[in-house]
Amino acid sequence: MGTAEPFVDASRSVSLPRIGILTISDRASLGLYADESGPAIEAALRDYLATECAFDRRMVKDDVLLIAASIRALEDSGCCLICTTGGTGPSPRDVTPEAIAQVCHKELPGFGEQMRAASLRAGVPTAILSRQTAAICGQALVVTLPGKPGSIRVCLDAVFPAIPYCIDLIGGPRLEGNPAVVQVFRPKAK
Repeated sequence: MGTAEPFVDASRSVSLPRIGILTISDRASLGLYADESGPAIEAALRDYLATECAFDRRMVKDDVLLIAASIRALEDSGCCLICTTGGTGPSPRDVTPEAIAQVCHKELPGFGEQMRAASLRAGVPTAILSRQTAAICGQALVVTLPGKPGSIRVCLDAVFPAIPYCIDLIGGPRLEGNPAVVQVFRPKAK
């Protein structure tokens, strides 16, 4: 029982940009507690984005092969952005970075640097233990976020301004930010 049925946004349309959210947790995947991090990521992204998107939420246990297969499946389904939550710490069961290394071809370590710095500024001294990162898998940007729901926005606030432009650069759909919430960076046209 390593995977749960994917959450499908009822407003999904083939023409909408797709965003994947992958919760990585042994206990949540077994139904021992409710997934709060996946919904927190979706809520934050809905606030940040002016572009309407379809969301695909999935859940797997902490297993390199399951995580890697889920990331591939989300990219294959057309997701331009895949946010994972959980599995980035130093414990033996935290294997998200190892799964990312199996399926992604280009790491973007600046994302992890920014997220750790933001968490430290927010008063989380254990942020230095995090192995968060971002990488490119096919035509999708994969961003690894912490498993703690309260840390989701701290980390996304730090990196989201660069996400739409990164997706532009890898050939994905144009995502517009909600200027009342976040200022997305794109270079000025010459």
